[in-house]
Amino acid sequence: MNIILTDHQERDHLLPLTYTRPVAKLRVGLFTIEEKWQRMAADATISFKAQDYMSKVFPEKDADDNLYVNGAAIPTIELIQELIGLADGESLYQGEAWIATRSASKLTEMPASGSELNAEVKIISRSWRIFQWNGEEITSDLALVRNNGSSAAVPDGVTLIGDDIFIEEGATLRPCTINTETGPVYIGKNAEVMEGSLVRGPFALMNDSVLKMGAKIYGATTIGPHSKVGGEVNNCVIFGYSNKAHDGFIGNSVIGEWCNLGADTNTSNLKNNYAVVKVHNYALNRSESTESQFCGLMMADHAKAGINTMFNTGTVCGVFANVIGAGFPHRRIPDFGWGGAEGFKSYRLNDALEVARIVMSRRSIELTDDIRDMYTHVHELVSAES
Repeated sequence: MNIILTDHQERDHLLPLTYTRPVAKLRVGLFTIEEKWQRMAADATISFKAQDYMSKVFPEKDADDNLYVNGAAIPTIELIQELIGLADGESLYQGEAWIATRSASKLTEMPASGSELNAEVKIISRSWRIFQWNGEEITSDLALVRNNGSSAAVPDGVTLIGDDIFIEEGATLRPCTINTETGPVYIGKNAEVMEGSLVRGPFALMNDSVLKMGAKIYGATTIGPHSKVGGEVNNCVIFGYSNKAHDGFIGNSVIGEWCNLGADTNTSNLKNNYAVVKVHNYALNRSESTESQFCGLMMADHAKAGINTMFNTGTVCGVFANVIGAGFPHRRIPDFGWGGAEGFKSYRLNDALEVARIVMSRRSIELTDDIRDMYTHVHELVSAES
């Protein structure tokens, strides 16, 4: 199969997280949506149909027989079986949501209708679904991992409550306490859990990440690869390459890549009046109800928060934002914004790109010309809209 994971109408509702990645690069559970497809359809070629300005970083690979699939749809075996049964020109819908189209030629526009999908799939149409569905996805992703390998032994000195844990080879666990009675726990390759950490599942610590000394982690939480996390974390998803290395609390939040939360950064995830939380929606250009009392921070790639930063309930922090100073900044922090509670000025593009180059080089990743051009285009987009 040639699977092309396609950005559809959900993409704009997931901004600013999707300014710098296709929708299928969002992480929920252990893996990104793309990685889930790679594991479930191991023989398939997988690429992306995303925004034009992303095409060099995330190219589309066409073939004589293509399956265009909504990149926001979380794959299941049942979905894949239905996709295989599609004939050329046929499409699948779940209600009004487009799911997939099989096409021998390059798809230039989405079909207006199609057959109803028999299998029910979850579609990430809003950012808060990522942390809300994270526990279920950790459980299902861990089943995929167990199908292809076995766990290393739990080291001496680790207090394990329950037995639902999977440890990859090369992981290091110092004396800590891990409770799997509330959900499974996954520790990735070359990851480290430092001494004194307290963990409750569902929890995933992905490859090459570090849980700092005395960290307190409540499920359902995922710490993506190459990240460092300390303090208190509750029901959060950190995509990867980001740091919250010090004390402070984040809850019911989604943190992108290349982010840094300074010491004693805190998020509110529950309003004082216990009301339902509203979050800014870029596509609607207004706040939208999450239909939940719990929602903390949605932080896009390359955003930074200085020490003692306080984020209000339901804050959206834009791409390349730099938040500093005392007090609560506005719940809508602009992309490429520099400032805090007193307001924001524009973060100069060249300065932002230079910081990105330095930060990425620390993880031995190059800020290539294509990535630089992608970031530059995002800056032009948000500057035109401000």
